Amino acid sequence: MTTRAAAVKAGYLPAAERVKARGGLTTRGLGLVVAVAVLVAAAALSIAIGTKAIPLGTVWDALDGRVTDPSHTDDLTIIQDLRIPRTLLGLAAGVALGLAGALMQALTRNPLADPGILGINAGAAAAVVLAIRVLGLASLTGYIWFAFAGAAGAFVIVYLLGTRGRSGASPERLALAGAAVGAALLAITNSVALLDVTTFDRYRLWVVGGLAGRDMDVVLGVLPFIGAGTLLALGLGPSLNVIALGEDTARALGANLGRTRVLSAIAITLLCGGATAAVGPIAFVGLAVPHLARALVGPDQRWLLPYSLVLAPALLLLADVAGRVVARPGELQAGLVTAFIGAPIFLAVILRRRIVPL
Repeated sequence: MTTRAAAVKAGYLPAAERVKARGGLTTRGLGLVVAVAVLVAAAALSIAIGTKAIPLGTVWDALDGRVTDPSHTDDLTIIQDLRIPRTLLGLAAGVALGLAGALMQALTRNPLADPGILGINAGAAAAVVLAIRVLGLASLTGYIWFAFAGAAGAFVIVYLLGTRGRSGASPERLALAGAAVGAALLAITNSVALLDVTTFDRYRLWVVGGLAGRDMDVVLGVLPFIGAGTLLALGLGPSLNVIALGEDTARALGANLGRTRVLSAIAITLLCGGATAAVGPIAFVGLAVPHLARALVGPDQRWLLPYSLVLAPALLLLADVAGRVVARPGELQAGLVTAFIGAPIFLAVILRRRIVPL
């Protein structure tokens, strides 16, 4: 590929020339609009459907602030104090997990990369359980900083282990490094949690991974971190395209590879740390959604990242709704449902090496 053709692909030429090279933006743009519509529908279902059946008219009145019938006071409380914060948290955590997975797959050029498989969730979990046991922390304000530290530490360790040697990084090396680091951290986490009843009680409610039981304080607590990570991630699309072309071509185009990798690592840490601290380690969303987005729009990160941003929260909210419906009058946590959905996709990626080329 010539340097000029590579620049077109990476988005370094004028918009008109890029449109001509790609055959137009209409299909991708319309697809993104459809994806946003699916996300809006998922959010509406998350507010309307729960373990308690509430008429749609009452739901709408509660959203509009017009519930005046005393018999519907409990319904108003459920919608405003439980379902709306739960839905907003699902939106924020889904955005974070989808973007983090897409960034990790692009940065490592590894189709198996996601926060769970590369040990990042395990790092955050280990840091959180140690904070509970040693420092007695019991609030999101305390958890989130340790989750950030654990996520960042695990990511650095796995990346260093997976890129050692002349052969450099490969999907298999990174996956094996993530499995090894994750297993070691899981052993530490379980040992600490099982040796102390108080720690175990606090930890078990968090580690399953779900949206239930969180209020607006949790949403507001993680929103600045996820928001900053989202803005940073969306700005990295062209640079990640250049990295995908190979280091020599990237340098010929004038890309700063070190800067891109550092900024990507910061974004991944912000996104994974915020989401994991708030909702626990939810698996497979970061793996499955970028592959779905790549199947729809190809490997161009300028489109893949926005698609992942929209599709991931839709998947997480629909998984949460499904968990409320299938186990009535109880419910399954969203993390369990996403594991059922994501495991077959993970196996497909391993067996076929990749669904769509990175």
